[in-house]
Amino acid sequence: MIVINPYLKVVSRKQAVKFSVVFRILFLITLIHFAPVKSETLGDYEVVVLGVAQDAGYPQINCYRPHCADGWREPSKMKLATSIAVIDPIEKKKYVFEATPDIKSQFYRLHQIAPDPEYRLAGIFLTHAHIGHYTGLMHLGREAMGANQIPVFVMPKMAKFLSTNGPWSQLVQLKNIKLSRLSNGEVTKLGSNLKVTPFTVPHRDEYSETVGFKVVGPNKSLLFIPDIDKWQKWEKDLASEIKKVDYAFLDATFFQNGELPNRDMSEVPHPFVEETMALLDSLSAREKSKVIFIHFNHTNPLLKSGSRAQEKVILKGFRYAEEGMRLPL
Repeated sequence: MIVINPYLKVVSRKQAVKFSVVFRILFLITLIHFAPVKSETLGDYEVVVLGVAQDAGYPQINCYRPHCADGWREPSKMKLATSIAVIDPIEKKKYVFEATPDIKSQFYRLHQIAPDPEYRLAGIFLTHAHIGHYTGLMHLGREAMGANQIPVFVMPKMAKFLSTNGPWSQLVQLKNIKLSRLSNGEVTKLGSNLKVTPFTVPHRDEYSETVGFKVVGPNKSLLFIPDIDKWQKWEKDLASEIKKVDYAFLDATFFQNGELPNRDMSEVPHPFVEETMALLDSLSAREKSKVIFIHFNHTNPLLKSGSRAQEKVILKGFRYAEEGMRLPL
C-alpha cells in the first residue's frame, strides 16, 4: 500500500528541476565560502598561523569569568599563543616565529602541513623576552626534545639574556640551540627565495629589545608586529609600511579602552584595535584588506566567533587571524 504524506506539497517536474538547480548553486556557493585559504597539498611558499592569542593563551589561567567560559567548556575554542610559520617547499625548510608556551601543539600543527623529517626546522625567530614569545624554548632541552643546534634568530640584548640566564643558557651550552644574531634593519637571507628583516619597535623592554619582522618570499611579503606600545611611538608610519607588503599581522591585544575592568590600561600599553582601524581609515579597501589582527588578550571579543567585534572589523575592511590560516608567500 502506498501512503501519501498529506503535508508534502505537490510540484511540477519543471518546478522540481528549478529547485534542484537552485540547491546546487547554493551548495557550490557554500563550498566556495567555507573553503580553506589553501589546499592541504603543499607546493608554494606559505605563511601558516599557528596561534592567535596573547602570551597566556585563551582561556587564561585563573580566569573563570563569562568571557573565558567557552574556552573551558569547549576545548575546541581554546586558542594558542601567537605564532606564525613560514614554509619553504623548494629547500624543504620551515621557520617558526616565536617560541610560545604552546610550542608543542604548534609544532604538531606544523608537522601536519610540512612533516618531519621531510621539512627541516631551520630556525626560530624571536621578537622579545616576554613569556609568550620565548619560553617555549624549554621544550628544546634535554628534558624534552633534546634538539641539536636549532638556529634561534635573536637581537643582541635577547642573545645576551638567553646566554647568561638559566635555564636558557643551558640550551646554548648543551648546543640544543645555536644563537644567530640579528641586527636592526639588516636583511637575513634564508635561501634563494626568502628574506627576513628585523626592525625595532617601542615596547616594554625589561630584558631585551622588541622587534617586528618583515618577511619577503618569492611572490609576496608580510609584516609581523605582535607587540608594540602605540603606533604613534614608532618612528615609522604604519600606513606607509602596510603599502609596501601584502599582509600585515598587527598587534590586537585589546579591542578597546576599558577592556580590563578596574585596571589602568596604560600599565600594559598596546594599540587598541579601534585605534588602529581609525588610524588606517583613509586607506583604500585593497590596503585595508592586508591588515590581519593578531595577539588577542583573553578579554578581546575578537576571540568570539560571530561577535560584533568581528563583524565590525570585517565591515571596516580589515581581517583577523584564525588558527590554521594559510597564505601564499
